[in-house]
Formats: sequence, structure tokens, C-alpha cells
Amino acid sequence: MATISKLSSNLHHPLQSSSHPNSPSPFSNISFLPFQTPNRSSSSSPSPSLRLVFSGKPSTPSFLVRCAASAGNGSPAKRTTLHDLYEREGQSPWYDNLCRPVTDLIPLIETGVRGVTSNPAIFQKAISSSNAYNDQFKELVQSGKDIENAYWELVIKDIQDACKLFESIYDQTDGADGYVSVEVSPRLADDTQGTVEAAKWLHKVVDRPNVYIKIPATAACVPSIKDTISLGISVNVTLIFSLARYEAVIDAYLDGLEASGLSDLSRVTSVASFFVSRVDTLIDKMLEKIGTPEALDLRGKAAVAQAALAYQLYQKKFSGPRWEALVKKGAKKQRLLWASTSVKNPAYSDTLYVAPLIGPDTVTTMPDQALQAFVDHGTVGRTIDSSVSEAEGIYSALEKLGIDWSQVGDQLEAEGVDSFKKSFESLLDTLQEKANSLKLASM
Repeated sequence: MATISKLSSNLHHPLQSSSHPNSPSPFSNISFLPFQTPNRSSSSSPSPSLRLVFSGKPSTPSFLVRCAASAGNGSPAKRTTLHDLYEREGQSPWYDNLCRPVTDLIPLIETGVRGVTSNPAIFQKAISSSNAYNDQFKELVQSGKDIENAYWELVIKDIQDACKLFESIYDQTDGADGYVSVEVSPRLADDTQGTVEAAKWLHKVVDRPNVYIKIPATAACVPSIKDTISLGISVNVTLIFSLARYEAVIDAYLDGLEASGLSDLSRVTSVASFFVSRVDTLIDKMLEKIGTPEALDLRGKAAVAQAALAYQLYQKKFSGPRWEALVKKGAKKQRLLWASTSVKNPAYSDTLYVAPLIGPDTVTTMPDQALQAFVDHGTVGRTIDSSVSEAEGIYSALEKLGIDWSQVGDQLEAEGVDSFKKSFESLLDTLQEKANSLKLASM
């Protein structure tokens, strides 16, 4: 978790008293090399408004963010690569984290962050490792709230406060950006109607125009996506790991828009969160088990290749007569959102799951390490469709080696749902222990 320095007192906020046609192939620079500390003397190094402090051993870098809102004289923060990413290439950089104090997001907004994603694992870490939630939790327990309801009260406050911070971006873009995502209970991953009811409840209680309700792309929840969209509720579809499931998610969005009966569809939006790094983590293990030179040479290439093909599918599905009919009613494309962008293998470039996936009408949500790496030495240029034929070749080569993409997607989906369930249950256990301590103390 990055730590963000307090803002200078001269920044006030409501919550405070071009493309590069000659870009190289995104697959060409993937190699197995010892990690080297990035060269921060490049032209893309961050401005003084974002100071990066490196700590830990060189082979296992960690980043402590020290952000300042101004240069000390009241002037606005200087531009970073995140501003260029949005303004030149049409990709929105979001932050994949949320904790208290939520106002710590302000310096990140100043450096170009345009939205926030959260999930049960993020809240498990935030609430269990911080004292910032203790006072509100104590009041909730003393008022008679049970543990799960208290959890949602804590989460909803963070989401509402974060939505306020991004409200100006939402307004400036006419509802196209500036969203904060909150996920339905992971216990509902196999419950179609329960997910719809949970989405309706969250949408009502958060009561912010720029909130995205996150729904997993499980087989049971794909119909939930359609029903939720049809109710006029904006959705972040999460845990997408395969092209087949992604196409089903797009169809659910289109079906939902058509079923809504709304004459103005401009305020119903969605993103489809396509997970990246976890794909390589699993497929690399399969390739190492195969062990042939051909297999080993494909390590670290599967995830970006599949993502590139997902963008081709996106372009195909959001064109033609069906889509044009919806556009006439104000419909907006369901943007592709690249998730799981942190690099798990230290042998890979620390911007591997960001730099090759830059393209218009997309979002990249980055946790601390990926965000700081890209701000520090990332290169801005359209890359998502620069090597489509190569991506197709990699995808096919993996199939010929016996990699079943459908099976990979199913396994990663099951692991993702299970991971979020464990984080959710672990946090509830932690909160129960805190509640018991409070009761003992009061006695």
C-alpha cells in the first residue's frame, strides 16, 4: 500500500473544512532478465508534483508515493504521463485501491487519475489494517448493527466520499468518466436474482450518479448484468478472463439497454473488466510443465495477446445496425477496462500489463506498483492494435500446445470468486473480533 503525504493547505476540496505509429510490438520486449531499477532520467520521469521514493531490495521493489498538490506556491500540479494517456490516447487511468482517509486520493487525481476501483480484498486490507474505521465501527456496533451490516456501512461511506472527489470529472465528461466502483457481496456469485437485488440496494444507498456497481461475470451473473442495466443502473462487470465470456458480457449489456425502455440511454454506462496478469500466471505454469523451447518462448505473452483480441471483439460488437440504433438513443459504449495490471513475475517489465494495452475508449486500473511504474517510466502511445496478427499467432500457438482457453478462463474465474469470498469472510471475522473486544471493554 502506498502512503500519500498530506496535501498543502492551499488546496481546497468539498470533502475538506496522439498515437505512435512506429511503436514496437508489445510482445517484442518480453524477456527473462533480472530486475533492474528503472532509469528515472528519461524524458517521461515524473514532475516534481509526484515524487517516487523507492524502498526495499532492488530485486523486490516497493514504492512509497509522496504526492504534493502544488509546487509550494499555489500553482497546480504539473502534468504526468497519466494526463497524456487520457488526452492523447483516450485511455482513462484509474486507481485500483481505496482506504481512509479518502482525501488521500486528491493528489492522485491531481496527477491524472480519473476513477477508482475497489473489491472485497481491497476493503479487507484497508479495514483490517487501519484504525481509521474504528470510531464509525464502534458507533455502529453500539447502535445494534450486526457485523455484515456494519461492514456495508463502512464501505458505503468510503464509496460516497470517493464519488464526491471524482464528481467534477464525471460532470466535465458528461458521465463518461470519474466513476468509483463497489462490488456486490461475493457470496452472490452464483445467485442471479440475489445479485440483481444487491445491485439495486447498493445503487440506492450509495445514491451517487458516478457509482459503478460491480457484478462478476460468472455464468449465473451474466443475466444479472442484463437485468441491472435494464433498470438504468450503471455496472462494472468484473472477473472476465476469456473472450467467450467477454462476448456474453457485451451481449448482456446490449440486451439490457434494449430492454430498459428508456428513451435516453446516455446515463446508463458500463465497463467490462478484463483481467490480464493472472492469465499469464496460470498459463506460464502450463508452459513450463510442457517444457519445450516453443512453449517456454511463449511465457509472458498469453495475457497481452488475449487482451489485444478482446479489443478487436469490442470494436466489432460496438458497430453495425444494432449498435447504431442504440446510439440514436444516447447509448455509450461499454468500455474495456484492463484489470489485474500488476506484474506478478519480477522477470517481466513492470509496465507489461499497461504499456501494450493503450487504446481509445478504454480504461486501465492500476494498483500502487503498476501506477507508479507507469508514471515513472511509462511510454504513451497507441499499442493495443499495433500487433493484432502477432496476437492471433500467439493465441493459436498456445491452442496448438494444448492450452484450452475456455478451461483457463473457468479456472481463473473460480479462483477469483473464491479469493474474494475468503477476503470477505476474513474481514467479517476480524470485525466480529473487534466487536467482541468492544463489548468486553464496555462491560
